[in-house]
Amino acid sequence: MIISNHIIPSKVTFVGEQKTLDLKAICVFSALGFFLDDDTYCIEQKALQPATIYKLDEQNKIVSKEAYFKWHHAPQERSLRQITEEFAALFEQILKEQSENKKVILPLSGGLDSRSQACGLHHIGANVQAYSYSFENGHNETAYSKQIAKTCGFPFQALSVPKGYLWDKVEDLAKINGCYSDFTHPRQMAFIDQYAAMGEIFSLGHWGDVLFDDMGVKDDLSFEAQVQLLFKKVVKKGGLELATELWKAWNLEGDFKDYLHERLSTLLKKINIPESANAQIRAFKSMYWAPRWTSVNLSVFESQRPIALPYYDNRMCEFICSVPEKQLAGRQIQIEYMKMRNPALAKIAWQSQKPFNLYNYHWNKKPYNLPYRIMDKAKRILSTQNYVQRNWELQFLGSENESYLQHYLFQNEKMNAIIPKSLTAEFYRKFQQENDVYYSHSVSMLLTLSLFIKSLKA
Repeated sequence: MIISNHIIPSKVTFVGEQKTLDLKAICVFSALGFFLDDDTYCIEQKALQPATIYKLDEQNKIVSKEAYFKWHHAPQERSLRQITEEFAALFEQILKEQSENKKVILPLSGGLDSRSQACGLHHIGANVQAYSYSFENGHNETAYSKQIAKTCGFPFQALSVPKGYLWDKVEDLAKINGCYSDFTHPRQMAFIDQYAAMGEIFSLGHWGDVLFDDMGVKDDLSFEAQVQLLFKKVVKKGGLELATELWKAWNLEGDFKDYLHERLSTLLKKINIPESANAQIRAFKSMYWAPRWTSVNLSVFESQRPIALPYYDNRMCEFICSVPEKQLAGRQIQIEYMKMRNPALAKIAWQSQKPFNLYNYHWNKKPYNLPYRIMDKAKRILSTQNYVQRNWELQFLGSENESYLQHYLFQNEKMNAIIPKSLTAEFYRKFQQENDVYYSHSVSMLLTLSLFIKSLKA
């Protein structure tokens, strides 16, 4: 059997059996929220790597493998206008191929990626059903999405992520994503029963924000500084502490932080784009972060309908390698694309720059943004309800949520045999009593590990 993985795979393929737990890999998973490189929960099982052609035998074992693409930096100087036109032609061609003769389901947000999707789909005349969701008692993200859909003439459905939805869905989610991502990020799980009726295929804008931006560093940033930067970016709040305690509890040799630093350094060194730190960091994210975290969470969509991702397309990855960093910085290409194709879309507020839009977001600085910031803060202070910003707040807080969470954390004897119950209890105590924001990731990872361990055959 031949398997040819995309440059950014939308789905992870595994080979080998789940036999011996890979404790080091699980520590990394606990710190990052995703597995690194070809790691899995078990030593004997590996994830097939991106941009690689594999030949497997009848026993599903790897006979040979060959990489067909290597991330590189070969910028071709041309104007922003020319690059935008090249992007428009490629982007719309991919969208047309993916959506032709299908009813498209389009998740919208207040950001640029889904807005560029809407712009492209509208331009090619696709049949689209749009929707968006926001947190109960949180920022109304659907307000931006509704305006985008209205401007494009798309039917639109607004949804609200309800408190405590996770506990009716968590067992199903564990099967869908294989416990390869924590359970509080895929908010789309709250509406999984509604997707099939919306259309025939999802059109998803994931990874546009990484490909079409610089990484915020100077291109001559030293290699060691790049490793340090990646370390800070990939390690979640409370993740290093949890991983370190697991490392100690399992009596693993050496120091976890040193081990992770060495892993990151080795993987970054293999990319080898010395002329551009931005391109090298983007390549690292696209090779290791996108397939093992972003793609894992796409499994919820794919469990209901096929998925299409224009920014994952091999042609888009190759295109990015030809674009000068100065033209990628600040999301210029996507912004200019929407100004060119649909000025009305560009005039809708950009959520991360609110209340400014794609024409005037440069003014999102003092003193010009002070009136809005003062009014927004006053609105939150005067609100009689707690302002929800993160999904875990709706799933972990409150007596009913706590009851379910404690059940999975402490009533799993198989988990207690692998992870000391005292360790789990200490992180849960810190979450409840010290800093729930900082330790929410730790608790979420312990919940994920509990569901995975529960699924293991005796």
